[in-house]
Amino acid sequence: MILQNFKTFNGQHCETTATGSLINQLGIELSEPMLFGIGEGLGYIFWNMKVMDFPFIGGRIKPDLLTDNICKNLKLKLEVQETSSTKKAWENIKSKLDSGKAVGLKLDCYHLEYFTTKIHFAGHYASIYGYDNNMAYLNDTNQQARDAKTTLKSLELARNERGPMSSRNLSYTITKHQELPDLKKVIKKAIYNNAVDFLNPPIKNIGYKGIDKTSTEIKKWFRTSDNIEKDFATSASLMERGGTGGALFRNIYRDFLKESAVILDSKEIEDASQDYAEIALLWSQVASLFEQISEKKEMSDVNQASELFIELSEKERGTMEKLREISKDQ
Repeated sequence: MILQNFKTFNGQHCETTATGSLINQLGIELSEPMLFGIGEGLGYIFWNMKVMDFPFIGGRIKPDLLTDNICKNLKLKLEVQETSSTKKAWENIKSKLDSGKAVGLKLDCYHLEYFTTKIHFAGHYASIYGYDNNMAYLNDTNQQARDAKTTLKSLELARNERGPMSSRNLSYTITKHQELPDLKKVIKKAIYNNAVDFLNPPIKNIGYKGIDKTSTEIKKWFRTSDNIEKDFATSASLMERGGTGGALFRNIYRDFLKESAVILDSKEIEDASQDYAEIALLWSQVASLFEQISEKKEMSDVNQASELFIELSEKERGTMEKLREISKDQ
């Protein structure tokens, strides 16, 4: 059973790709940066728990919230289903597919057979648009976008995995019940909300405060790591190639602001997109330094990365403050 009207979405980030493919099915075609921006997606977190092999550096808001924001801002209906039963989980998907609707999935990419790099990450997203007796047909990021398939058993394992960022076999569908709101108003509201959220983190390891905190935390991490080579190389790879679009999502947000500046005819937002272009380059420098740390294991590289985190915290805080003021009159 393959949905004949399904149009794949070729994106760099998993959640915008999955959600973008569902929105495409509704006849709504928006770029990936626009979806990310409308979803108020830019963020930052430094997350370290004893159960984790090494700290996690993330550059977006928490999982699930991005899609929720997209649907709220575009006045779309989001239906989310979760269950601890793998049988019920498959029935939830199958019933939607059989009725002609593609379904978004949250899962652990470790179990997906088309992923060659085996790392547990339970905050991954893909959409499913078909199945047969043995296989599931998915829309996933980049090279997998048009040709992703995995066995039904591997899909079950991926959906039912536990651990950080996991959900209980989460699936979702999106429907349109009214005309879309004015895109200009949606963009301004999303920019404002994202800026306010980034500038007012609830704890010190999130937002611009989290970037600043990482400047000291990476020194502790370097001194206590059991495997410096693996830890810092993996983190560098996640920043640049882990579905972030490069530069820890800053490239995507730069492009969102650039597209928004044209739609809103705003020189100020165009200037902010240039600010994020510079910020993105600094994040890529951080990733390069992390790769150097993994190879050379020298404290001087850690100190240099630490200084960049301090600079990035200030630059992102300043740019977000400008964006908050530009967009506050919605």
